[in-house]
Amino acid sequence: MIHLDHSTAPAVVLVVEDEMLLRMRAVDMVEDAGYTPVEAVDADQAIAILESRSDIALLFTDIQMPGQMDGLGLAHTVHDRWPQIKIILVSGQLKLAKTDLPADSLFFGKPLATAEMIAEMRNMIGHALKRR
Repeated sequence: MIHLDHSTAPAVVLVVEDEMLLRMRAVDMVEDAGYTPVEAVDADQAIAILESRSDIALLFTDIQMPGQMDGLGLAHTVHDRWPQIKIILVSGQLKLAKTDLPADSLFFGKPLATAEMIAEMRNMIGHALKRR
């Protein structure tokens, strides 16, 4: 049996975005930051991925998407069930107050500044890895 050394494997970022082109751009940012992306098109798919994997370090989710749960609901669910996962929420139409967000999460308006997003992902995931 092959054993993977996860200490040297790139961190995994779950990208949740229903619009394909925006999801592809977010995935590119994750890869440019040096991390491994995993994609979901809605909150239901994201929860299924989270329940089947233990290596997700960061959730990167759009707020407005179809389905039973939006990105903000997903963020609160992830914070409650998997508190070690860092969270970045994004939206092109909504503005959120810090009090609307789960603790230790960040919100960004679209369009996203690539350099800023990469810096924040590195800051958050680096902090998450040190806490393990």
